[in-house]
Amino acid sequence: MKFLAYANKISKKVEDFIYEVIKGEPKPLYDSALHYIKAGGKRVRPMITVLSARISGGSEEIAIPGAAAVEVLHTFTLVHDDIIDRDEFRRGVPTVHKVWGTEMAIVSGDLLFAYAYRCLVKSLDYGVTVDRIVKAIDMLTDAAITVAEGQALDMLLPVVDKVDVNKYIEMVEKKTAALFASSASIGAVLAGGNEDVIRRLRESMINAGIAFQIRDDILGLLGDEKILGKPVFSDIREGKMTILVIYALNQVDEKKSKRLRDVLGNRNADLSELREAAEIIKLSGAIEYAENLAEEYAKKAIEISKTLESEDVEALEMFKEVVEFMVKRNY
Repeated sequence: MKFLAYANKISKKVEDFIYEVIKGEPKPLYDSALHYIKAGGKRVRPMITVLSARISGGSEEIAIPGAAAVEVLHTFTLVHDDIIDRDEFRRGVPTVHKVWGTEMAIVSGDLLFAYAYRCLVKSLDYGVTVDRIVKAIDMLTDAAITVAEGQALDMLLPVVDKVDVNKYIEMVEKKTAALFASSASIGAVLAGGNEDVIRRLRESMINAGIAFQIRDDILGLLGDEKILGKPVFSDIREGKMTILVIYALNQVDEKKSKRLRDVLGNRNADLSELREAAEIIKLSGAIEYAENLAEEYAKKAIEISKTLESEDVEALEMFKEVVEFMVKRNY
């Protein structure tokens, strides 16, 4: 895919920008804040920001501060999510709270949240008008609020006896898809895109973001730990109500349902128990169901992207490639 080579170029520019903006003392605070940035990552959200700016008639350069803001805000959510989930690895490295402690991890997350806005304000140095920056800040704020709501819904789902798929989609739309949508709209706004283009970009990314999370759920059960950078079966150990778990609980008999619930969220469960739970999920047909559902949302995202008009044909083609990658990736 052409966009992968371009993504490496954008990643380098965004990282250089972040390192230039996020620096200070004390050293442990800044080291912990930049820990996941230095560990790498897919950088899909910054890529979406840049491509959306180009599709909207702007340049790659004016989108870099917005792309950095989105990546920094995303990193903040990862730091705090890992504390909540008590995860030990992220992107192949120990999580921030495992290295620096929970207290420092909370503060480094707070620092990243603040710096996300500073990154966006730096758009002034790139000749972006104040009114566009204010609009982009409002979009970033809306994303931060929505992601927090989604995280809360994610935490509340496990206590519900019977989880409806629609509740899962609502949670995913807020927790995951909202930031993808804001990544697109921020790029478009900084470039001076019109409301119709912004709306289409957002709608495409909402659908792609839902497909992305469903794919994430599948990889959490079937993925390779070395490629994923985090332990397989971690979703089961944490008691996450993934689309796979929800489907399985709604399909299997009472005995299997009880066994699955006994293992879900049991941090003392050994590998054989986790494998047994995974097998119950697989045999329920959950993976096939999830793959079909992800494909449905991916198709919606691609169909909407096809309605976009852009003088930058290359950017539009890469945008469509990003959508395909989001649902078919193996990491």
